Amino acid sequence: MTLSPTLQMWSRLLAAVLGGYAFAAALAVFLGAVLPMARAEAVLMGTYASFAAYTAAVVWAFSPYPLGRVWLTLAGASLVLGGAGMLLARSGSGA
Repeated sequence: MTLSPTLQMWSRLLAAVLGGYAFAAALAVFLGAVLPMARAEAVLMGTYASFAAYTAAVVWAFSPYPLGRVWLTLAGASLVLGGAGMLLARSGSGA
């Protein structure tokens, strides 16, 4: 199924905004649980890194890669990082 150029643009915009936000939030959770420093500092560093990750995800969403690959990569990375971060934070294995 091929989308019209207008629908492709809207889908990439949604991938950039929603997928980028999910990826950045998952990265912040993961880094907050993994970084070897005090919990408050690890969360702050994870939050700082998430701003750069969000920007990179937005730029990447408009790259020439196929639309399905963009969505799957952002969704997969968000699920893996968020799940691992929540498991690590809950088990207390973080710093």
